[in-house]
Amino acid sequence: MREAMFYTQEKAGKVTCSLCCHRCTIHPGHRGICGVRENREGRLFSLVYGLLVAEHIDPIEKKPLFHFLPGSRTYSISTVGCNFRCLHCQNFEISQYPHMHDQEIVGKQTEAEEVVALAEQNGCASISYTYVEPTVFYEFSRRCAELARQKNIRNVYVSNGYMTPEAARDIAPFLDAINIDIKAFSDSFYKKVCKASLQPVLDNVRLFHDLGVWVEVTTLIIPGLNDSDEELKKIAAFISQIDPALPWHVSAFHPTYQMKDRPRTSVELLRKAYRIGKESGLHHVYQGNILGEGEDTFCPGCGTRIIERNGFLLKNQKLIDGRCGTCRAEIGGVWR
Repeated sequence: MREAMFYTQEKAGKVTCSLCCHRCTIHPGHRGICGVRENREGRLFSLVYGLLVAEHIDPIEKKPLFHFLPGSRTYSISTVGCNFRCLHCQNFEISQYPHMHDQEIVGKQTEAEEVVALAEQNGCASISYTYVEPTVFYEFSRRCAELARQKNIRNVYVSNGYMTPEAARDIAPFLDAINIDIKAFSDSFYKKVCKASLQPVLDNVRLFHDLGVWVEVTTLIIPGLNDSDEELKKIAAFISQIDPALPWHVSAFHPTYQMKDRPRTSVELLRKAYRIGKESGLHHVYQGNILGEGEDTFCPGCGTRIIERNGFLLKNQKLIDGRCGTCRAEIGGVWR
């Protein structure tokens, strides 16, 4: 247990948490929406500091990040808890664990120094804070990120983008890349499916870009919910307006958790989203969760295939110092 960052004390022992945009007001003995930050006698505590439930070595492409140190390995960690309640969460066993197990908190006690040492020993170029929303274990992720920087190890968030501007500005100096989900472009979807709202997510995509953190965006395409031409065009146009070089990953949905009544996303639907992204001016659109197409990186200048992918494997690269090997056009990203 560790005293939390980003909270203010209120009257009658209540506290207001300002880590994420729910900005929960929490009564003594109660927790915020995330289920892992608790008010104890007027002080807010993180209940998951260093309590890891997942530690894996992943290809960076799995995050997904295609323009950030391609071909490298990342040390992925997570605790339980999440500030969203997505009906289709693929990691619901850990994200919703406290809510599903009478507020129980589980995990292996781990020091930040251990995480960084293991990342270094396993040849990982980065540490990814992932699987659940990383801001719910913010204090631990921040400590790991500080130590990783000292070892020249990069830091990655895989996020729903719902942190407050205060938290975003605080972590940005230690963060090298972030993949943010834009789950839909309607507030009604966010309220119904995620128990959140859209605007803070959009604001944070722009904010992290402005703060110099490399940003990639993912949209899970759910048939019948967020797959209309109009909605996909709005997402693509929003990303393009910020920077057409930002990659957009359009990924296939598979039925899970509380959304088993929806069909899987078809290849045709992903192809439609890909076309819409390109027609909206995005340089790089990628199809996810379906192997065999839509994964390669092309030069926006001359059209050369500069990175060829097969799943998480890189087969061929024609990238020289972040530029196309054919026409020398600059390719947005963070390269070796």
